[in-house]
Amino acid sequence: MDPLSVLLRGIRAEGAELCNEEMEPPWLIHCDDQAPLTMVTVVTGGVTIMFGDGGEADVASGHTAVFPDRGPVRFVDNAPGPTSAFFGSYWPSGRRHELLLRVLPELIVVDDNPTVCAWLEAASRDIADRRPGTQALIDRLFDWGLVCTLRSWFDQEGEAAPGWYRGFADPVVGPALEAIQSEPARAWTVASLAAEAGVSRALLAKRFNEVVGEPPMSYLASWRMELAEDLLADPSRTIAQVARVVGYADPFGFSSAFKRRKGVSPTEFRAGLRRPTAA
Repeated sequence: MDPLSVLLRGIRAEGAELCNEEMEPPWLIHCDDQAPLTMVTVVTGGVTIMFGDGGEADVASGHTAVFPDRGPVRFVDNAPGPTSAFFGSYWPSGRRHELLLRVLPELIVVDDNPTVCAWLEAASRDIADRRPGTQALIDRLFDWGLVCTLRSWFDQEGEAAPGWYRGFADPVVGPALEAIQSEPARAWTVASLAAEAGVSRALLAKRFNEVVGEPPMSYLASWRMELAEDLLADPSRTIAQVARVVGYADPFGFSSAFKRRKGVSPTEFRAGLRRPTAA
């Protein structure tokens, strides 16, 4: 599985809204849920996003904006005519999404392919009668839209995109990345990863470091610890079980590796997740 797909498995739309009826100005929408990630697609008209941190952004017709939590948000009309737009919030199922959020800026605005907006608009009309399963359908539409938007933005970033994204399309690095993502617990070596790519150890090591920005074994260790964070958030899993899932037969070896990477032991990390926040 490719890295972006793995990361997006940790965050899903929930309670997305399709404003399929045109909104006549003046209009104002308050959003105080402070979701980890929010997406807005403007089909017609225009929207001004007013962030809780004081920032503002205009999103024109045919564009999609994606942004992480920046406090309570207000959406305001900025077009003389009616506006049709889609608003969706994304909520995590664990901690895996945090790796994705760390590489995203405060705001992404992407010019959508016209067929995307046309398809969304047609879908919103089709489900306007609110039949059973409508909310699930709306949420899955937004999941689809988020994937398309992020892929477009990463492609536009080119060499500035994360190495794990660019690497998947690389004929040398891609097979090794997919192997690590698909089987993180396997006892990978540079030689076995090179065999997946059908190249020499030297070529894989050189190319992987050039594209991803770190050696294959370092990336594997980092990815295992990211997965471990996600798994440790599940109180039903023991430390030993988490260790095995991420490739460590010995829980003590796993604990040492986790502390080297994260600065705290798995037990301390888990305790911090349960610690109540101050009022």
